[in-house]
Formats: sequence, structure tokens, C-alpha cells
Amino acid sequence: MQTETSRVEAFSDGMFAIAITLLILEVKVPTPQAGRLAAALLRQWPSYVAFLLSFAYIGIMWMNHHRMFTHIRRSNDTLLLLNLLLLLGVTAVPFPTAVLAASLGTPDQRTAALFYNGVFIVIAFFFNVLWRYAVSHRLLDEKLAASAAMISRQYAAGPLMYVLCFLLAWVDVRVSLGVNIALAIYFALPPALMKRS
Repeated sequence: MQTETSRVEAFSDGMFAIAITLLILEVKVPTPQAGRLAAALLRQWPSYVAFLLSFAYIGIMWMNHHRMFTHIRRSNDTLLLLNLLLLLGVTAVPFPTAVLAASLGTPDQRTAALFYNGVFIVIAFFFNVLWRYAVSHRLLDEKLAASAAMISRQYAAGPLMYVLCFLLAWVDVRVSLGVNIALAIYFALPPALMKRS
């Protein structure tokens, strides 16, 4: 069924697809000067970690964007602008991913992890602003009010949890990345499942 938000969703899907595809461009093919191929591929482990983490994040952001727009039935200029701000954050993800990949295992890994987590704090903020605006301006399907309330509760934790990851990066980058993985799993879970558990 065609809805008032179908163009917003189609444009957003395209932006998510581009951002997630760009991530792999930072995983480089080792040159012959890098030595034996197997060893050179193993030395690129930071690129694999950063790629997989960001791939999961963008994929899960896309899932949550889809969940939001299952509930959002009407749009206006402010909603379009807020959605663009969210997409600005999403399309920026390949850059901090590349910085993290280049810096893991080096003295700059803390700075890279802080930068990486900082970008996700901004994205979580934009997600919440977009959702809260849609809720407060009654742009949602009224028949889905109960599941919308569950989404609101789940999203409220996002910015605080990303701030925690940011702070943990000061202490231990590995712990920060571990919590990032746990966050990705948390936001992948449907809100209804969270309520049952």
C-alpha cells in the first residue's frame, strides 16, 4: 500500500544501502610488498572488526528506521528535515569506521574509539529527535499506539548507552567495543520481544 511516507522510506533505504556498501571499500587488498598473503590478510584484523561492527550498526539502524516508519503514517517538512539529519549521521559512518580500522592496535586507538562512539551518540540523538517529533505531532498510526510506546522506551536508552561506550573508551577500548556489540544486539531485538522478556 502506498503511504504518505513512501518516498521518505525509499530515499532513506537508498542512503542506508550506499552507506553500508561504502564500508567494504576500507578493507584493502594487500599489496605484494606487504609480504605473504596469509600474514598480510591476518594483519588487517582491525579493518575486519571495524567493518563488521559498522555493518551491524547500519543494518540495525535500517531495521529500526523501518520499524519507525511502520508506525509513521504522515509526514511534514520538519519530519523530512529530521530524517535528513539522521541520514547525515548514517552516511558519515564509513569515515569513523575507517579511522577506527586504521587505529586499532596503535597508540591512537583510544582517540579513534572516542570519535567512533561520538558519531553514534549523535546518530542516537537524531533517531530520538525524529521519533519523538513523530509521536508528539501525532504523525503515527493511532492503531499502533501500544507498540509505539515500546519503541519509545527502547530508543530512550540509546543516547545514554552510547555515552557509556564513549566513556568506556577512555578506560579500555576493547570493553567499549564489546559494549557496542551488545548495543547492536539490543537494538536488533524487536521491542515486543523486549516486553515479553
